[in-house]
Amino acid sequence: MRMDFFSDLVEKEIDGASADVTGDGSKFEARVVSEQFEGLSTIKRHKLVYAALDEHIKTGAIHALSIKAHTPQEVAEQG
Repeated sequence: MRMDFFSDLVEKEIDGASADVTGDGSKFEARVVSEQFEGLSTIKRHKLVYAALDEHIKTGAIHALSIKAHTPQEVAEQG
């Protein structure tokens, strides 16, 4: 399965998100930036990303997922 497929799923499910999902085999890393994360804890942000990919996690297509979820402002501040 193509990784941009997973990026597209996240972008479809999280309003205004920009997602980059990379990985090898069944281990992936998702970098997601969205205004929707504003005011949310890290856990709540991760839950949104997991929800977008839930079907593929359940089937085992995604075995391990590392998530970095930020607001656009946080990304700008990180440089």
